[in-house]
Amino acid sequence: MTRAVALADIRTARERIAGKVERTPTVLSHSLSEQFGVPVHLKLEHRQTTGSFKLRGASNAVASLNAEQKARGVVAASTGNHGRALAHAAKLEGMRAVICMSRLVPGNKLDEIRRLGAEVRIVGDSQDDAQQEVDRLVAQEGLVMLPPFDHPDIIAGQGTLGLEMIEQVPDAALVLVQLSGGGLASGVAKAIKGVSPRTKVSGVSMARGAAMKASLDAGQPVLVEELPTLADSLGGGIGLDNRLTFAMCRDLLDDVILLSEDEIAAGIRHAYAQEREIVEGAGAVGIAALLAGKVRSDGPVVVLLSGRNIDMDAHRTIVCGVAPSLKERAA
Repeated sequence: MTRAVALADIRTARERIAGKVERTPTVLSHSLSEQFGVPVHLKLEHRQTTGSFKLRGASNAVASLNAEQKARGVVAASTGNHGRALAHAAKLEGMRAVICMSRLVPGNKLDEIRRLGAEVRIVGDSQDDAQQEVDRLVAQEGLVMLPPFDHPDIIAGQGTLGLEMIEQVPDAALVLVQLSGGGLASGVAKAIKGVSPRTKVSGVSMARGAAMKASLDAGQPVLVEELPTLADSLGGGIGLDNRLTFAMCRDLLDDVILLSEDEIAAGIRHAYAQEREIVEGAGAVGIAALLAGKVRSDGPVVVLLSGRNIDMDAHRTIVCGVAPSLKERAA
C-alpha cells in the first residue's frame, strides 16, 4: 500500500532539494490587484531552473533513490515538463533517463529533453500510450519508474511550492494552482492546508480533456480523451489505478475551475502585456481564471505561474491576438 503524504514529508523534501532548486519570488500584480479589488500575488515558478515547477518533484524523487536504483536509471511518461525536470535531475547524478511521450508533446519540449542527455521515446497519441512503453522498459530493462504525479516523493517535492507561497503571503485567502494529474495541486494543497487551514485552494484546468475534474465528478478515476490544448502540460489521464492524487485532490481542493481555449489565450496575453512574463498555456491558467470572472475572494489571492516552456512562435501568435490552430502536432 502506498503511504500517504504528510506535511512532514513536504518539509523533509524542502531540506532534501535545498540547493538543487530555486526559491522563486512572489510579487504583487498591480494590474490584477486593481482590477479585482484585493491583493493578487504571482508566484513566479516559471523562473525555476528548468522552466517549470516539475524540477521540485523530480529532484526530490531522484535524491530519494538508493545507490542500486540510481545505477539502473529512471523512466517516466511526460507531457514535457516532468521529462525535462527528470532529465536535469538525472544528469546531475550521472544517471540514465528515458522519457516516453505522445505525439501531442510540442517539439520545443522534446528538443530540450534531448539536450539534457535523456533518451526520448515517442509512442502513440496519449499519455496512456506513452505509459505502456514505460511499463515495458521497467519490466524488460529494470528501469525505475518515477511518474509525473502519482508518487509520494513527487507530490512532496511539488508541495514545497505551497510552503513557499504561504510563507511569502501568510494572509492568503485563496491560492490558484494548476490541476492535471494532481501531483502539484495535491502537494500544494497539503502544504497550505497544513500551515493555514482557512486558506482556500482551487484547482484550475482546461475544459478540453480535464481528466481529474471528470474523475472527481464521477467519484472515481475515469478515462478521458486527450485533446490538443494551449495548456498542453495539463493533458493526460490520472490513471485508473491512481493511488494518491485522486483522493488528495478530492479531500483537499475547495473547487475546480475549467477554462476555454480563448480564456487560456487571454491569460497568456495578459501575462506578457501587463506582467512582462512569458508563460505557457498551463502556466497562465490562474491569471486566465481571474480574467474570466471565475474566481471570487474577499482576501489576498496567490496565483501560481507554473511554467514558461512554450513554443515561441505559438507565443508570438497568441500575444498578437490570434490563437494558434489546435491540430495534433507530430513530434
